[in-house]
Amino acid sequence: MAKPKTIYTCQSCGSTSYKWLGRCQDCGGWSTFLEEKVFEDRGDKRAHVPATVSALSIASLDMAPEARVSTGILELDRVLGGGMVHGSAILVGGDPGIGKSTLLLQAAARIAGAGGKALYVTGEESMRQIRLRGERLGAVNENLLVCSEVSMERIIDAVKAVRPSVLVVDSVQTVFTEALESSPGSVSQVKEVSMGLISAAKSLEIPLFLVGHVTKEGSIAGPKVLEHMVDTVLYFEGERGHAFRVLRAVKNRFGSVMEIGVFEMKEGGLSEVANPSEIFLAERPQGASGSAVVSSLEGTRTILVEVQSLVCPTLFGVPRRTVVGVDYNKVMLLAAVLEKKAGIMLANHDIFIKVAGGMRLEEPAIDLGVIASIASNFLDRPIEPSTVIFGEVGLAGEVRAINQAAPRVKEAHKLGFKRCVLPRDNLKGFKGPAGISLEGVSTIKEAMGKFF
Repeated sequence: MAKPKTIYTCQSCGSTSYKWLGRCQDCGGWSTFLEEKVFEDRGDKRAHVPATVSALSIASLDMAPEARVSTGILELDRVLGGGMVHGSAILVGGDPGIGKSTLLLQAAARIAGAGGKALYVTGEESMRQIRLRGERLGAVNENLLVCSEVSMERIIDAVKAVRPSVLVVDSVQTVFTEALESSPGSVSQVKEVSMGLISAAKSLEIPLFLVGHVTKEGSIAGPKVLEHMVDTVLYFEGERGHAFRVLRAVKNRFGSVMEIGVFEMKEGGLSEVANPSEIFLAERPQGASGSAVVSSLEGTRTILVEVQSLVCPTLFGVPRRTVVGVDYNKVMLLAAVLEKKAGIMLANHDIFIKVAGGMRLEEPAIDLGVIASIASNFLDRPIEPSTVIFGEVGLAGEVRAINQAAPRVKEAHKLGFKRCVLPRDNLKGFKGPAGISLEGVSTIKEAMGKFF
């Protein structure tokens, strides 16, 4: 007989305890333990374990190319590595209202419109609400099936009966299994529900999309093991005040994690942005100090964005440092190098830096552009508008070479830029296209003479 046992589970990290704790000893979270009942099966479990395990040589395995299924949205296919893989489990996270449900409903409608059959399961909306949203998005199709259900067992039965081409579950925190007595969204429920849905999708070879809620820290709610169970983890990024959304992969077993997809939120849903650089630079001010165009490489895509800086004398004892779109510690390091190696004294100045358009830049190639933006506003001298800047900056003030310089220069030339300031080592054996001037620098002091 299965006997119930009471344990306490941390809702942040999943650690368990036989008594209630005010503070989790593993993750440090306060008041995160909730009481749960689990059932212990005291029967002989060894009877279910196979006696032998077969092992095969890796050289004998079939190397047939993996067939991929297009979602009908090119930007989503790009992030997935070329499309969906049969039986893959994809977890999509993001802030509330960012567009997760909108994107997946549009993708399900595109798949249904291409002749497939899509099943959209929701635990947060009624089917009438989905129909209203589908009419607004133009996602009404006979092959798009919707279901409002929160029981994992009934969802799996519906999947086996329908046999869809793709399954969307929105969201995994609302689904529960009748085998557990804990409430939906708890650690044990999320783990059990996710494992059941993933196992069913893999056995039927159906691509599965799971929508996950996020915590106030920005990570997907529930146990961290959830991200290990799925094949792909996508994060939807963006700010409410901006129309642009960025879809970024942080884990992908079937493709690169460096690719991003760019979307624009419109009245009729999410629209793909084929040329993000042109959109991000559309409203760039001409002749304004503190504005610098940098080149960032996101996977195989080169994106030109504008970095804006505002440097002004501080009115308080401690100067303020506010950074949006770039790593805060990186900016503090670059400001220190600029002060030490270029003689620009910033110790008694407030520094405000923002990446226009809501993008977030992380790669080292933007270092030189951030320095140029800060110096431009401090000296109140604008950088020539037709100039693109990229390069990594070291603590000694040297400008280091970066990878993939050729596609960066090509993208700048395509958008009409006439001048490019880049590391001198990247010029070795490289000739840019006609019509753009390449100016190499080795130190930030040398770069100052090129900026102004």
